Amino acid sequence: MSGFKRTQRDYPLSFKIAVVEKVEKGEMTYKQAGCSYGIQGRSTVLVWLRKYGRLDWSPGLPDQVKRRLPVALATVPLTPEQRIRELEEQLEQASQKTEFFNYLSITCSMTNGYNCHQNAQAEWINGILKMSFYSRVLQS
Repeated sequence: MSGFKRTQRDYPLSFKIAVVEKVEKGEMTYKQAGCSYGIQGRSTVLVWLRKYGRLDWSPGLPDQVKRRLPVALATVPLTPEQRIRELEEQLEQASQKTEFFNYLSITCSMTNGYNCHQNAQAEWINGILKMSFYSRVLQS
């Protein structure tokens, strides 16, 4: 088996990512990268771009469409102290949003002298504010 010569090369992950970053920054095309680094195979760099790149390199889609990071890279287990800090920050943001919403809210009633048109406008504005507030709260 020692006389067997492989035609396929194995490239380290760091090398693949470095080549992908150069191509995505626009320093060279994937074909130029293959030639300049001596990478075997015409589509090897393109396969790396699809696998490791941050842009979507699927055929037929715009080049600038962002792709989500793999779950393994995106999730890092937090220590209990980090999780507590994160939850405290979320609580602080929620309380600030509540204060802001209460500051902006418009109270209206048919009995305090507003005519029907003004009351309808106030109710409409209140609805928009509530929808935007709840959509932001649910997103965070």
